[in-house]
Amino acid sequence: MSVKRHFASVWLIGAIALVTLGFEAHAQDLEPRAYANTPVGLNFLIGGYVYSKGTVGTDPSVPLTDTEVKLNSAVLAYVRTLDLWGRSGKIDLIIPYTWADGSAKLAGQGRTRKVSGFNDPRLRFSMLLYGAPALSLEDFRDYKPDVIIGTSFDLTPPLGQYDSDKLLNIGTNRWSFKPEVGISKTLGPVTLELATGVRFYTDNNDFLDGRSLEVNPLYSVQAHLIYSITPGIWLGLDGLYYTGGRGTIEGRKGESLEDARIGLTLALPINRYNSVKLYGSTDVYSKTGADADVLGIVWQFRWGGGL
Repeated sequence: MSVKRHFASVWLIGAIALVTLGFEAHAQDLEPRAYANTPVGLNFLIGGYVYSKGTVGTDPSVPLTDTEVKLNSAVLAYVRTLDLWGRSGKIDLIIPYTWADGSAKLAGQGRTRKVSGFNDPRLRFSMLLYGAPALSLEDFRDYKPDVIIGTSFDLTPPLGQYDSDKLLNIGTNRWSFKPEVGISKTLGPVTLELATGVRFYTDNNDFLDGRSLEVNPLYSVQAHLIYSITPGIWLGLDGLYYTGGRGTIEGRKGESLEDARIGLTLALPINRYNSVKLYGSTDVYSKTGADADVLGIVWQFRWGGGL
């Protein structure tokens, strides 16, 4: 294999690894009402399905064409609302499982890969610092939200499916963590939300048979305009912009990612214990990174807290 061909193969793998990460971010980070107050003592069991399809952004010097990655993901999550020194808090445990199908042409030669397995799980802790006291379900009925300020910390351990000699993987074989701050303002039936965070990555030292992959921090900002139609039914207009995440393989640097997305979210209650959420998003600008469409449905069952 020529030196040029070798580096092209390295960048193909790097691109596919980053697009998988990008699809994960699209499905999980466009999250309206992440900093809304909720009665303490509630438990939520969440099951969902996400479909993603898109192309891969790569280094312009690589002769890579006709890229496509399809992901079908099932998600299981548990959420518990907390009383944290009189402030409202929450802990989330998210376990996704993905079936992935990727294809591309490198210098005219077709490459394909199908794989399934668990993604890296996510553990998220959040606390509302202002405007959201910890309230029981009974006291919450009289609560009127105004300005809420909160923060969260997201941790992702390297426990997902990973083969260092394969082109497409579901897990990332590295730790990542994301601190974030958010603010919301409620004006009658309308709520405006803004959140910004940065995700940090440890190195993957077993990337393509023992090579080292370093990824710079990925910066993101998301905004939501939420309209409450009736109690429990709401519609959200969602936006996400991220930049950074520049990858380096054995000293060879790629390009930073830059992407902007918009989406819609609709929440529908079934009864006091069950609800359904439908959502979708698409890219409106993608300089580098994944140009993807995402569709998903989430079922939520809640109990505890005096329900």
